[in-house]
Amino acid sequence: QVQLVESGGGLVQAGGSLRLSCAASGRTFSYYAMGWFRQAPGKEREFVAAISSRGSSTYYATYDADFVKGRFTISRDNAKNTVYLQMNGLKPEDTAAYYCAARPSTVTAASARSARSYDYWGQGTQVTVSS
Repeated sequence: QVQLVESGGGLVQAGGSLRLSCAASGRTFSYYAMGWFRQAPGKEREFVAAISSRGSSTYYATYDADFVKGRFTISRDNAKNTVYLQMNGLKPEDTAAYYCAARPSTVTAASARSARSYDYWGQGTQVTVSS
């Protein structure tokens, strides 16, 4: 079992920044690839970013050219059992509940983007971006 707890959400003006954190406990954190997803009211949960277990590979959503490219950065500190999502240049359309998730072992570009490939989920942290 892996327990995940997100933090760092809040209310921010458009153009602002937030850093989300996801603290993990339980099994060996460095064994798990980690992902961030988000879900806005009335919409499906969507992939944002993922990082491999050792942090050597990262994956970002590419729904459109401006979705997260250059604005969001995923990172992890295995010594602190924590994964981060740095979000800059926030837009009102980034408003959503953000969830971190863990999947054991390796991750591919395809599996990183699939919510069904993750075994453990946090409770989410709300991000609200005002215009």
